[in-house]
Amino acid sequence: MRATVVGLVTPHLLRVVDLANEAQKGINVDWHLRDAVARSMGELADQYNASSLTEAFIDGLESAAGNAPKARVEYVRVLQAAADAARRLKRD
Repeated sequence: MRATVVGLVTPHLLRVVDLANEAQKGINVDWHLRDAVARSMGELADQYNASSLTEAFIDGLESAAGNAPKARVEYVRVLQAAADAARRLKRD
C-alpha cells in the first residue's frame, strides 16, 4: 500500500477540526490545540516528503478556516490559530 499526501495529512487535519468543533461549543481547547499541532508537525517532519506534508497540513487548515461559515467564529479562530502555529513550527 502506498501512502499519499492526503492519506498522511488527513488524520492530522481531522484532529484539529474536532478541536475546533469543541471550541465552538465553548470548551477551552488552546492547550490541546498547541499539543495537536506540535505532534502533527513532528510526525509529518519524520516523513521523507516532510516539506510537502507540512505545507499540505497548513494549506488544509487555512482552507478549512476559509470555507467555514462566518457565524462559527470560534471554529474559524481555532483553525487559523492552528495554521499560524504550524507555520511557526515549520520555520524552526
